[in-house]
Amino acid sequence: MTGSEESPSFRLAYVPGVTPAKWVKVWNERLPGVPLTLVQVPAAEAPEVLRGGEADAGLVRLPVDRTFFSAIPLYTEATVVIVPKDHLLTAADEVTLADLAEEVLFHPLDDVFDWDAPPGEPAFERPATTPDAIELVAANVGLLLVPQSLARLYHRRDLTYRPVVDAPQSSVALSWPEEATTDLVEDFIGIVRGRTVNSTRGRTSAKSSDDEQGRRSDQGGGARSAQGSKSQAKPSAKASGKASGKSSANPAGRTARARSGGGKPAAKRGRPRRRS
Repeated sequence: MTGSEESPSFRLAYVPGVTPAKWVKVWNERLPGVPLTLVQVPAAEAPEVLRGGEADAGLVRLPVDRTFFSAIPLYTEATVVIVPKDHLLTAADEVTLADLAEEVLFHPLDDVFDWDAPPGEPAFERPATTPDAIELVAANVGLLLVPQSLARLYHRRDLTYRPVVDAPQSSVALSWPEEATTDLVEDFIGIVRGRTVNSTRGRTSAKSSDDEQGRRSDQGGGARSAQGSKSQAKPSAKASGKASGKSSANPAGRTARARSGGGKPAAKRGRPRRRS
């Protein structure tokens, strides 16, 4: 692991729809001397940005190449369909893929879903980007499935959206090249995982060491306690032996006295006096 001294600043890439503000705020509070630079990139380009070292880590959409990248899943988004406000689907609170079977659905080139077979009727062309597809939806040409955050990001007054309950979902993760796990990356991992200010890297190892020492101490204490118990048991045995000796001697003593007429000596009988 390289030291944080090699990275005077931390560069965080993020894809459209992801809002890193809450984590950036915590970073600025905890590491005010290390500026964090945000790098917005299209979802499809995020892996290459990280491979090329243009960012230290990224908030990206899964899947990623796990042979090269480490990834910590953060959350999974609901999928919605973007429709014109006067569309028939707006009468329902939520829809299914079957409800979209006869609708024209756009499948832009930057689509974040890994479709085996996109639902609905195919569009006459594949828009280059999601914003381009949304323009076509506004023109009442077709509909578009996106993660909910993208529907909010590209919101228009003439459009709305409805949840699609059985559609694939998109997950967001913190990802970085596994071989470039720097101290600053570890700091940001701690932030997204909700570690407290007092949490430190390596505390797990230290805790394990402390636990091991504690177990050894407990074992040593247990051995000493066992030895102490044995040493205490010996006097108890002797004491019980003495007590046993006394208790066994008392019946014998009482028996001996009984046999020998112990107690007050019996009065001697004399001759009876004559009555005068």
